[in-house]
Amino acid sequence: MELISLSDGENSFRVRVLGRRSPGVLHLHDQLEAEVIVTSSFVSGRLAMSLLPSDLEEWSRALDLLAAGQDICWRDDDHSPEVKIQPYNEEHETAAVRVEDLGSSDVSVFLPLNLEEDWIDKQRKLLGQVLKEWPSEVLESSPGAYEWRR
Repeated sequence: MELISLSDGENSFRVRVLGRRSPGVLHLHDQLEAEVIVTSSFVSGRLAMSLLPSDLEEWSRALDLLAAGQDICWRDDDHSPEVKIQPYNEEHETAAVRVEDLGSSDVSVFLPLNLEEDWIDKQRKLLGQVLKEWPSEVLESSPGAYEWRR
């Protein structure tokens, strides 16, 4: 299931959720396996990543910032690809995505994308579908202590 799908027919950036990482294992149950998929006429690539419920919350906040015309950086840590999105890149006069895998391969890809006007609303719908399919079912009651939500 797509969490992010940005494409103009020539370039595309997607984050696809593949499912729960370890269903039924209490402290890992809410982690989702996902992959970043980048395609263009010049490069294509795939990169595995894991998503926590907090990552989905951060993506929701990032969409609000993008809707307000602000650039965002999502997943800015040492263990996953960093995603930077500009709702308007002056040089290319379009939206743009930069994916950097500094923690592993040291590869960076920049994609200018001619997106439709309602692209942010479409991303919100995708996020809603992911949250519906894989709701958070575990509560961390105190640091390192987990229990099933009731």
